[in-house]
Amino acid sequence: MSSDPLVIFTPSGKRGNFPVGTPVLTAARQLGVDLDSVCGGRGICSKCQVTPSVGEFPKHGVTVSEDALSEWNAVEERYKSKRGLIDGRRLGCQATVQGDVVIDVPPESQVHKQVVRKRAEARDITMNPSTRLYYVEVEEPDMHKPSGDLQRLYEALKNQWDVDVQRVEMNILQDVQKVLRQGQWKVTVAVHLGDHLRRPKIMHVWPGFYEGTIYGLAVDLGSTTIAAHLCDLKSGEVIASSGLMNPQIRFGEDLMSRVSYSMMNEGGDLEMTRAVREGMNALFVQLAAEAGVDKALIVDAVFVCNPVMHHLFLGIDPFELGQAPFALATNESISLSAHELDLNIHPSARIYLLPCIAGHVGADAAAVALSEAPDKSEELVLVVDVGTNAEILLGNTDKVLACSSPTGPAFEGAQISSGQRAAPGAIEKVEINPETKEPRFRVIGSEIWSDEDGFSEAIATTGITGICGSGIIEVIAEMRIAGILDASGLIGSAEQTGSARCIADGRTNAYLLWDGSADGGPTITVTNPDIRAIQMAKAALYSGARLLMDKFGVDTVDRVTLAGAFGAHISAKHAMVLGMIPDCTIDKVTSAGNAAGTGARIALLNTDARREIEETVRKIEKIETAVEPRFQEHFVNASAIPNSVEPFPILESIVDLPAVSFNTGGDKEAAGGRRRRRRG
Repeated sequence: MSSDPLVIFTPSGKRGNFPVGTPVLTAARQLGVDLDSVCGGRGICSKCQVTPSVGEFPKHGVTVSEDALSEWNAVEERYKSKRGLIDGRRLGCQATVQGDVVIDVPPESQVHKQVVRKRAEARDITMNPSTRLYYVEVEEPDMHKPSGDLQRLYEALKNQWDVDVQRVEMNILQDVQKVLRQGQWKVTVAVHLGDHLRRPKIMHVWPGFYEGTIYGLAVDLGSTTIAAHLCDLKSGEVIASSGLMNPQIRFGEDLMSRVSYSMMNEGGDLEMTRAVREGMNALFVQLAAEAGVDKALIVDAVFVCNPVMHHLFLGIDPFELGQAPFALATNESISLSAHELDLNIHPSARIYLLPCIAGHVGADAAAVALSEAPDKSEELVLVVDVGTNAEILLGNTDKVLACSSPTGPAFEGAQISSGQRAAPGAIEKVEINPETKEPRFRVIGSEIWSDEDGFSEAIATTGITGICGSGIIEVIAEMRIAGILDASGLIGSAEQTGSARCIADGRTNAYLLWDGSADGGPTITVTNPDIRAIQMAKAALYSGARLLMDKFGVDTVDRVTLAGAFGAHISAKHAMVLGMIPDCTIDKVTSAGNAAGTGARIALLNTDARREIEETVRKIEKIETAVEPRFQEHFVNASAIPNSVEPFPILESIVDLPAVSFNTGGDKEAAGGRRRRRRG
């Protein structure tokens, strides 16, 4: 084992040992980490900014001390004094490795920007926003009627619009007299109409008739990505959508790693709270710039998130969520102001967080329930929000059950040898010829397949950089269909499969998907540890769904809805080949896209929906997988591809999965097994 310090980069998860004194930029380059540098490491361009983390990281098996990197130097000081450098950031070309260290590469330091694919789904939403604009004519002051200007503004809203307002922020009170006189007693008022949590309140006042609009944010705060939609509160139109990696990833890719970090590092929870709020503010700047609007006109926001993110965003220590019975600080909806959460939008902006369901089933699952409405379905529908922590709903008009399942980050491309986030250059679709075992694929940023004319030209700017979550799902399923992979998850040898693409990899084998070494690019293989990571993730997902089916007393479902940014890009057939989801008619497996984000948008634009989901959440029955004895049984069965016990008759009518086994080193003929009848 190397005695050199271990350097771990997030969010890529790439790691390696490097001698003391190695510049961080050098380590990143040698590991293939996506860290930008224009000046070649001379300390001029500042593109290589990184954020080192200090503390205990049980997931990575390291403890990082304050002196893990070299001391702050004159080049960094000069850059900070002249151009500004965010606190905690270092320049990768200047900081050198002195000990074990975990280093986060922020989005702006990455060459290949991640594609956060949580777009706004098309949806008809009844407009009933909580904040609205009212034009009023206010009675001028009179010596014979000695009331205050603010009180007469209240009266005008009541008399002309039947809006009963009795509250105002201090900054509005300080400006109201000036604005009334500027507008010659005619003003436009933004009023938050309140809810069962808060009374109506004046948010902003403009002199005269304000011809513009006001804006709201629908935010899906995920453990891996944060996505937000900026909406016009008058028309309901989404005018900008954007996302970024959750900065908390540097503290742990999965939720329990972050809970562990807060337990083992004093003040760790507050550190993560600061990180996520800073990330949020950076995202809001990005959205406002993209839409060309003033951030101060963002007066309303709705947030959905899982329970751990919910607590860390609010500044609540998630300690209790790290141990049974997984108690929430609160499962009710929450209404706050932007300044209480250090959010840089309109200072009086109202922030609404949807209710959590229970335990590890959070406000994001509530948002999915609002968007997909399983409680209104006559058919029995399984809704799976695929992410680092999967939320699963099963229900119809009779009842709705819910659970969460810790799938981990493998579906996001993490823990995969050639894995990466969804970014231009990442392989996202794969097909393997069952006869020749030869693959073809498509990468993000191009619609041309790798075996088609023009492919090289189409990817000239991005190259082929790795494989993302949807790509790894498809390649493993295609390997199973083509007889390269057996049901237990073992990859056959070249002799067993009849393919030179199956190469020795230690004691097991790997499948060569792409060899870019001739062009100085990466060699992309699928290894047995990659298969194992996906098997564990998909088994957790399926077991959660199967447990809900047990509780419902059924063996089949009528419909499956895949939600989440990742779910939107999964092929239904490939997901079923892997055994991620129950056997179901292919055309009954649909994608809802970012259903949590859609639910957040519905709650933003229609306050009646907030009351509706609060009522619905009270009726949803939560199943805790951690204490269910059959969960482990289902998990073991679901580790096979697709399953070691349960039949998949509908899947079998679409593809024939070869009856191969590579556990005993069978001969080539046996390895060929049965051929599938057709491609579905």
